[in-house]
Amino acid sequence: MRVVVEILTGTLFYIQVGNDATVADLKKEIEAQQKLPRDRLILFLSNKRSHLINEEGDGATLVDCGVQDGSHIYLFFGPVDHHDESNDHLVFTWPHSFLEQA
Repeated sequence: MRVVVEILTGTLFYIQVGNDATVADLKKEIEAQQKLPRDRLILFLSNKRSHLINEEGDGATLVDCGVQDGSHIYLFFGPVDHHDESNDHLVFTWPHSFLEQA
């Protein structure tokens, strides 16, 4: 399947993965193609019930997460330092250029 990935700066790119690919597989492909650290990637699926793809863990298949051929995925970045290892909250790092447009 081929998915569209969009970074908040507006940059779009395409990722090709197998139909049985997992969230981890998608992150590996993004890391390889875009040189982004996969441990910081937060993926958000834009569809009828928009949601975080990572909710079910990296081992979940993309299909189980609602991803299909042609899906549009927004890419966010998690924090660099993990001083608080609690999973009770998410922190998004917004690109400076995005904040200037608001």
